[in-house]
Amino acid sequence: MDHRLPEKPIIALGPWLETPVGSYVRAWQQERLDLLTADIFGFNALQIGLPQINALNANRMPNKWLTDTHIPNENDGSDGSSRIVVVHDFAELPFASQSLDLVVLPHVLEFAEEPHQVLREVERVLIPEGQVVICGFNPASLWGLRQVAGRLTGAHFLPQNGEFISLPRLKDWLKLLNMEVNRGHFGCYAPPCMTEKWLTRFEFMEEAGNRWWPYLGAVYIVQAIKRVRGMRLIGPAWTRKPAHARQGVAVTNRVQKHK
Repeated sequence: MDHRLPEKPIIALGPWLETPVGSYVRAWQQERLDLLTADIFGFNALQIGLPQINALNANRMPNKWLTDTHIPNENDGSDGSSRIVVVHDFAELPFASQSLDLVVLPHVLEFAEEPHQVLREVERVLIPEGQVVICGFNPASLWGLRQVAGRLTGAHFLPQNGEFISLPRLKDWLKLLNMEVNRGHFGCYAPPCMTEKWLTRFEFMEEAGNRWWPYLGAVYIVQAIKRVRGMRLIGPAWTRKPAHARQGVAVTNRVQKHK
């Protein structure tokens, strides 16, 4: 019997994304994710959690999956372009080793009980030279400071269940798994405002932040490549079979067509 605790409720981030400030974050992330994933080629792509963000929207791989701890409903924002794989937690992915070309983690590590294990599992399922894209809140930002203050006062700005990971720390984790950071982006430089009115007034800070204080954006996106020492790839692996779930996966891990 599996006695491990389930994942922290990342679904708590879903309602937050429907607020004005959440919509601001989601719009920026969607634009960046579309740009990053559009030119990543292969056969099999996976988004882990948070169906409110369609991380694989612009990707053109023939096989795309979304893993979640429940079947998303019509209010979750999933458009049905990815097949749903229901899992107990994100530290045990029902995919064969070295079977996926791309994995996207939108704010998953921050809500995972074992973020290191989630990354190790991602490394396992990625093919050599496969890519991972990670979204996270930047603790070294105005929003991060506001969140620290909120823990003292009880007035939280971001979902309180998250443990936000700094970019240097995340890079160290990736390096230990032989994943090489290829590129990264910071965004959402507006102060921690809750209303659309004030967010609109601070729109000018997006361009100013990119130019003058690029590392203080409230949100970051990191793209990394899985490197395998001593391996040399010659041409595309045209005969590689599509990914499939491991045999012996628990009954709770089932694939359903999401309409």
